[in-house]
Amino acid sequence: MGKIIAIANQKGGVGKTTTSINLAASLGVLEKKVLLIDADPQANATSGLGIDVETVEIGTYQILEHSNTPKEATLKSSSPNVDVIPSHIDLVAIEIELVDKENREYMLKKALESTKDEYDYIIIDCAPSLGLLTLNALTAADSVVIPIQCEYFALEGLGKLLNTIKSIQKIHNPELDIEGLLLTMFDSRLRLSNQVVEEVQKHFNDMVFETIIQRNVKLSEAPSFGESIINYDATSKGATNYLHLAQEIIKKNS
Repeated sequence: MGKIIAIANQKGGVGKTTTSINLAASLGVLEKKVLLIDADPQANATSGLGIDVETVEIGTYQILEHSNTPKEATLKSSSPNVDVIPSHIDLVAIEIELVDKENREYMLKKALESTKDEYDYIIIDCAPSLGLLTLNALTAADSVVIPIQCEYFALEGLGKLLNTIKSIQKIHNPELDIEGLLLTMFDSRLRLSNQVVEEVQKHFNDMVFETIIQRNVKLSEAPSFGESIINYDATSKGATNYLHLAQEIIKKNS
């Protein structure tokens, strides 16, 4: 039975897509079969794994509409053992289209029923909002990884997200678990980065991953080549960090 993990935070620029791509690729390298679902209209996870967004005809939009099956939307990525359900700018319209539908929060959950058993892990890259798309992802997910940037405003909005998760657990998905809080863009030279790490670990102790994703130029460069950090530079600090994260998740779920 595959585990569905949503990567969510309504704050933009915290490393959601970077984490989705590189966690999926790291799990793939560790011989897990992975499906990455791009649930963000910006489609950065799609292009970041070497798929031309302009050529996407069937993707997350069609799955949420139930006009196509996940199998029909699945493409091979540039990373070993990683398949992708791509996104496209048309996904913007889905929030409006789903508003009047019955059980609109369950569209993704229902669509993935046929696919869940085919993968070890299904990773959902969420949009930077708490709209219907993210709600669908969290209702479909078994757990959620919350990336937190090691910067001043890091904890701002975290309370709001945790409240959203709490209400989803209460109303739509009692099984939803917090996989962990992931500290990203850490710069050991900055006092502020270290303070944020201390603060988050003090407040959330066991909920925080041991792995911390360090600021790394290669991590920023990789998507422009349509590759994960593992393919782009397996010796970089970023690759090491994400492999450690994948190992931590596998260990936690074994």
